[in-house]
Amino acid sequence: MAETPHSPSALPNGLQEFLSAGDISGPGRHARAWFRFSRNPIAVLGLVMIVLVLFAALAAPWLVPYPEHVGSYVNFMQRHKPPSMAHWMGTDNVGRDILTRVMYGYRVALLLVAGVLGIAVPIGVALGILAAWFAGLTETIIMRLNDMLLAVPPLVLALAITTVLEPSLINAMFAISFLWWNWHCRLVYRLAKSIVTEDYIEAAKLSGASHWHIIRHEILPNCIAAITVKTTLDAGFVILFGATLSFLGLGVQPPTPDLGTMVSTGANYLPEYWWESMMPGMAILFAILGFNLLGDGLRDFFDVEV
Repeated sequence: MAETPHSPSALPNGLQEFLSAGDISGPGRHARAWFRFSRNPIAVLGLVMIVLVLFAALAAPWLVPYPEHVGSYVNFMQRHKPPSMAHWMGTDNVGRDILTRVMYGYRVALLLVAGVLGIAVPIGVALGILAAWFAGLTETIIMRLNDMLLAVPPLVLALAITTVLEPSLINAMFAISFLWWNWHCRLVYRLAKSIVTEDYIEAAKLSGASHWHIIRHEILPNCIAAITVKTTLDAGFVILFGATLSFLGLGVQPPTPDLGTMVSTGANYLPEYWWESMMPGMAILFAILGFNLLGDGLRDFFDVEV
């Protein structure tokens, strides 16, 4: 009997164990999956770090000590204050609390991640599967376009786009999305190209299944694990790219709290007022490290290569 994508042997090893663990539809599956994931302490640490970032971003309106410091607040009497009990991360060059702005900066960073990956991942996955499945001219056009974009350094391309457009969060999101889909396209193309030669794909063709049915029910499920890992790893890089654009003045504009802009502004006062650039810089590092650790853990869990 031909394999189906829902049979354990047709899926990555980690996903096999996840689906074959006791009651497929019950809580036992989730308990076994969590037990296997929790055996990797680095992955759990990454998950905890991401949960803290999400909590800080979502709960910022209720947790920040100085909500009025989010906008164009100015208090020169409090400028350049070092970290203290009143200001845990110190204050910036116009007297605003850095902790408050870092927490709101996480909101901007995560919004950028959601927007970029929400656009780039579906486009890249769709084009990668179409190129692998239909082959021929479709494959040539999609993959040559992909090669052309990969030949251009991503940061250079993003800088070119944001230079032409007015610097803003939306335009930064568009610029990063424009260069990010091709990585997912190439990953899914490589996976789908190997899947389309499997026996269960031939069985689906012989049974009269449509192109859409085969793509949706036979090919895509076998790519989900790799897509999940790649997306998790990409989240940290999107934060870094967004911060880089803002650092260069081509991303989110003041007075909107943005981690890259805060690092750029604080760099003007180094080394005397080190906390003004170091604190938002550490916040960026914390988020990127969390996503990378979680992505590595998921890669080991699903036993896939990305």
